[in-house]
Amino acid sequence: MKPAPFQYVRASSIDDALAGLAGHGDDAKVLAGGQSLIALMNLRLVRPAVLVDINRLSDLAYIRQENGTLAIGALTRQSAVESSDVIARLCPLMAEAIRFVAHRPIRNRGTVGGNLAHADPTSELPAVAVALGATFVARSQEGQRRIAADDFFVAPLSTALASNELLTEVRVPVWPAGQGWSFMEVSPRAGDYALVGVAATLRAADGVCQSGRLVYSGVGPRPIRVAKAEQALVGCSSGEATFREVAEIAAGQVEPSSDFHATGDYRRDLVRALTRRALMVALDRCQKGA
Repeated sequence: MKPAPFQYVRASSIDDALAGLAGHGDDAKVLAGGQSLIALMNLRLVRPAVLVDINRLSDLAYIRQENGTLAIGALTRQSAVESSDVIARLCPLMAEAIRFVAHRPIRNRGTVGGNLAHADPTSELPAVAVALGATFVARSQEGQRRIAADDFFVAPLSTALASNELLTEVRVPVWPAGQGWSFMEVSPRAGDYALVGVAATLRAADGVCQSGRLVYSGVGPRPIRVAKAEQALVGCSSGEATFREVAEIAAGQVEPSSDFHATGDYRRDLVRALTRRALMVALDRCQKGA
């Protein structure tokens, strides 16, 4: 199939892109990598009246450290994140997770901002953003605002962005020394949409867990952070016994749905197994100071 007719706007500046979005409400869509949008348009599941192409906005493609945070431009290609020494050093959880996103040709075109704004609840980067406590910078003709990752994802393929706003940057706190991490997922095949994924961070010292984050993809309408499981880590001995208990708590807190890929019960079992494994890997990285 081919997409329904639409007006095409090739933006030459951020102001140009914002002007293209203004006044069209939900009838306008932003074209960045297009790896999800074009497929949806070809199936006529999405029918924008206006398509605003931002691929010429090279000033939105960057990775840099600024004032204690890691700033990633929304038009940064996923493959640039994958190969970045800065990301590997200052945001290792993202460096690990990005390799699970589709396949290399997709990552060569797909963008960080496009993936996050698409808000697929089975995708890797939304869960990572929540686990990292990221902040999203959005701009419109009225000005700029910042949105916490916890508040950004609203529902499947739906975010807190207004129809006239453009996601321009993602900001992530620089990685704390001694913090461990792990990203794991199970999918039918490499590069497929994951059945369940988990983004985990852990801080532990002297055999005791100090803090952690556990955020899941594929088990709800948006990335699911399980605060009760995180709280159960604090003050407990760092080891497999604790992690098994935490995994049981996490499995009991999620309500995954069933579909032709897997049942809800199977996804809950995956939460249980992946939580324990991810925390063990994160602990090992804590101890090694990786």
